[in-house]
Amino acid sequence: MDYKNIMVSWMKEGTLSIPQLLVKHYNKLGLNETEFVLLIQVYGFLQKGNTFPTPEELSSNMSISSEQCSSILRKLIQQQFLSIEEGNAPNGILYEQYSFQTLWEKLADYLVQESKMQQMQRSMEEEKDIYSCFEQEFGRPLSPLECESLAMWIDQDGHNPVIVKAALREAVMSGKLNFRYIDRILFEWKKNGVKTIEDARDQGQRFRSHQKNNVSSGQTKEQRKTVPFYNWLEQ
Repeated sequence: MDYKNIMVSWMKEGTLSIPQLLVKHYNKLGLNETEFVLLIQVYGFLQKGNTFPTPEELSSNMSISSEQCSSILRKLIQQQFLSIEEGNAPNGILYEQYSFQTLWEKLADYLVQESKMQQMQRSMEEEKDIYSCFEQEFGRPLSPLECESLAMWIDQDGHNPVIVKAALREAVMSGKLNFRYIDRILFEWKKNGVKTIEDARDQGQRFRSHQKNNVSSGQTKEQRKTVPFYNWLEQ
């Protein structure tokens, strides 16, 4: 057996590069295995320069008949997984060719939609988590009015759930665990451009440091010990 010629023939045949995202998501796009393999066959012919393979050519590489290939091709075109475009040869002769443009657009639309769904799911989980955090710190279920305030901070005021939880921690540290105090913290943070947990931490430390620096040097040691955390409601 001439292994060298076999290897040369194999190399001449070339390789077919299929987007991994298509392999991963073809079933979610609505394609079954037979339809997917037929698309790969068409794609392979395009890569080799045959832009409009016949059903007979396609079925020769598959386990289905040319009639079945024709039926599936019509379905793929109707459902916009595949399209037929006109080309113009250098000699002016018009010809038809398969195009995967609509398939790539479908795949891109699906990925965008999936990303939005994942983001929405994360937001829902974050909101659920933040309600649990508040109820844990308050030691009781939140009232309907408190739930409404919490929803407004996120939905209307546009506060990130992470920042709301940071404001909750700030209120706990200050010993002023109530919604009015937390609302004031969020108001001050938004006014000062606080958008990350690091910003919130720095802002809280800065205010508390400022509060301590304002303590009179004539206070006794015992008085210094009773200096409270920064009172956001006095701003």
